[in-house]
Formats: sequence, structure tokens, C-alpha cells
Amino acid sequence: MSEAVRNALYLFASICFIIALKRLSHPRTAVRGNVTGALGMLVAIAVTCYVAYEDPDISGLGYWLIGIGLVVGSIAGLVLAVRVPMTGMPQMVGLLNGFGGGASLLVAACELIARMGAGDPPTDPAAITEMRFFVGSTMAAGLIGAVTFFGSLIAAGKLQELKWVPNGNVIPAQQLANAVLLLATIALSVWATYDLSKLWLFFPMVVLASVLGVFVTTPIGGADMPVVICLLNSYSGMAAAATGFVLNNYGLIIAGSLVGSSGIILCQIMCKAMNRSLGNVLFGKLGTATGGASADDVYGGKVKSASAEELGMLFDGVRRVVIVPGYGMAVSQAQHAVRELANALEARGATVEYGIHPVAGRMPGHMNVLLAEANIPYDKVKEMDEINPSFEQTDVAIVIGANDVVNPVARTDPKSPIAGMPILDVDKARTVVVVKRSLSPGFAGIPNPLFAAPNTLMYFGDGKKAILDLVAAIKQAG
Repeated sequence: MSEAVRNALYLFASICFIIALKRLSHPRTAVRGNVTGALGMLVAIAVTCYVAYEDPDISGLGYWLIGIGLVVGSIAGLVLAVRVPMTGMPQMVGLLNGFGGGASLLVAACELIARMGAGDPPTDPAAITEMRFFVGSTMAAGLIGAVTFFGSLIAAGKLQELKWVPNGNVIPAQQLANAVLLLATIALSVWATYDLSKLWLFFPMVVLASVLGVFVTTPIGGADMPVVICLLNSYSGMAAAATGFVLNNYGLIIAGSLVGSSGIILCQIMCKAMNRSLGNVLFGKLGTATGGASADDVYGGKVKSASAEELGMLFDGVRRVVIVPGYGMAVSQAQHAVRELANALEARGATVEYGIHPVAGRMPGHMNVLLAEANIPYDKVKEMDEINPSFEQTDVAIVIGANDVVNPVARTDPKSPIAGMPILDVDKARTVVVVKRSLSPGFAGIPNPLFAAPNTLMYFGDGKKAILDLVAAIKQAG
């Protein structure tokens, strides 16, 4: 295969990736976007395998290793796609990000080892420049890949709530240690790039970068995980792009750049939705404001609870209902029960829509995916900016497992830790029904005045069971 044909096929694969990203931007075209992206990846893999087949330096053992890798990867991907539930998608995305970074790290390391075994450093100026570019790209791939791999493992473990995964600072002055580690990895990378006799510095640099990946991720709280998942996704793309320069592979450079840039853009969107900077997510922590109202002050004698039977009568004659899902819905896997509730309300003549906050759940689009799994029509799922103006004309807003994203303190208290964060304006509905296990606070650690508002009824219980009981009560009342 000529180089021109190979590059043309890689370009075709890259175009497929671009079209896939465009189509993934809307639920109606998302499936076709996935298929288009898969086609591009198939073409890229096929071209790479054919190039390897034509390479005289690859032996029979090399072919076996490539084949084993393809089979193992395909089986693992198929099993994950079939077995992992929608509630486990954030963890799987975190792992896939990590595997991408780890693959870039290993490929860069293998290429560097091959160059190290090729003899002494070059002496020709042009060859020195080419070698320095190669080493710099390798160091970048190793650094970013190691941070991505180990950071993603920690993120996935925290999302899975594994007890052995560290949470919070592992050592004193961990942020200072992170800064020192980052500077050390950069210094080793620059040293190896300019002193081509010190290529072995790649390996201690990778060790330090691996520790940095762990230390950077452990202090980040659950509410910030959507941003972290986006950031690690971006890192995996950057590592792939750097590896593309190592291999002189245009397809990998373009694909990695697409992933890296789209991940950063999504990070910015998520941070805007939380009214926080990316630096605040990575180096700060959302905490309770000093001097704020206590839970007793907010809730004392004001919270009104209701049973399923009482709520069943409440829905008699309502014309418009907005359902606001949160992470509690994902934990209880109540999405199918929510669909049954919507069907029961629509059967009585009500219009039902769904309001989605950008950071609801544990990854971007988490709630959208869960609702899609329950076959809820796309046109009924509204983003925050679209649904907010309609809450004043809403008879009942049903909040399922959400907390900080519906806390009106974000609008009213400038000293609150969530001050200025855009929220869903459910408190403006005529009646609000909140489905929660208890009055426990969200990640911000502050009470939510919505739960004690005059127009709010608390419906305590497990999300799935509570919704199913409510469906039964509505049908009985009708």
C-alpha cells in the first residue's frame, strides 16, 4: 500500500470521526453518529493491520500478537457493552479513557525502546532535530498517558464506590506535591529531549506522572466527576495525538486532536453550568459556607411529607408536569418506573416533560442516557435553559433524587458555596414533589430551602419503589 493511499484512508477515517461528533450532538442522530464513528475506526484498524502485514520487520509472532490483541479487545468491548448497566456507564467511560491513555503510553515506550536499541544518538544536525521532535512527542505521550491511565482508574473506582480507592488527600500538602511532581515530569522530559543520551529518563518520568495521576484525582469530589470524566477524556485524546506524532500517523493525530479539543470544550460547558472554573474543580473543593443557616433553621417544623395515596389525589386534574431526574434516580434505577409514571399521567390528559441539568448525575448526559434507555421520547427531554421559563406555568414539578441543582439558595445567597450556579427553577412551579430517601444534603453540604417551601411536598422513600407506589395510587385514584 502506497503512503498516499494509506494517508487517504486515514483521512477518510478522520472525516468519519468528525461526522460522528456532529451527529452525536443530537439524540435523533446519535445512533447514526455511533455507526459512523465505528466505521471510521474499522477503516483505521484495517489500514493499520495491512501496513503491519507489509512491514518486513514484523515476524510471525508479531502477527499473532496483533491478532490476539484484536480478539481480546473485541470480546472485552462486546462484554462491557452488553453487561454494564446504564447506571455504570460513568465508570465504564472512565475506564475507557484510562485504557486510551495507557495504550498511548505503551506505544510511545515501545517506540522509544526501539530507538534506544538502534545505537548512539545522531550527530547530523537535521537528524538531531528529527530525533528531538520524536523524543519530545514520546515524552508528552508518556506523561499525559500515565496521568490519564492512573487518574482514570481512581475516578472509575470512586464512581464505583470501591472502599480501597483513596478519597481525599493521600499525603499532607498534596496540592504542593502535585505541583512539584508536575514540574519534575516536565523537567525530565525537557532534559531527555535536549540531551539525547538521557532517553532512559522517560521511565522515571512515567513513574512520577503515574503518581501525579493518582494524587490529582483522589481529592476531587463526586459532584465534580462529570468535569473530571470530560477532562480525562480530553487527556486521552491529547496522549493519542502525541503518539500520532511519535508514529508519524496522520489518522491518530487528527482523531486525538478531535477527542482532546471536544473534551476541553465540554469541560468548559460543565464548569459554566456549575459556575466554577476548571482550576477550582481541580485544586479546590466545594464546601459549606461558614455562618450559613443550619438544617434545623431551614427545615424545623416546615417540612411537609406526603404519602403515595395523598399524591395520587394531587395529580387529579393537573395539566402540566415536569419531571426532574437526579443521581438518586440513577442509583435506584428508577428510569423505567418514571416512564410508567409519565404514561399514567398522560393517560389522564397531562402534558409531561423532563428537565435536565447539565451536571445532573455523574457524567455529561447521564440523565439523558437513562431516560433514553426507558424509551422516553427525545422531544420531551428539555435542557435547563429551555425548560426553566415554563416552570411558572407548571402544575407539578417532580424532583427525583436531585439536590444542589434545584437549590434556590444559588439565586438568593451570594455567600453560599453554590452561589451563582445556574439551577432548575422548580421552586416556581405551583406544587413541587421531591422524592428522596431523607433530607440529607447534596455534595455542597448545605440544606435546601426547597424542601421546606410552602409549595413543596416531600415523598420519602427509595426512588424506584416510591415512583411505582405513586403510579399505583394515581391509577387507583383515577
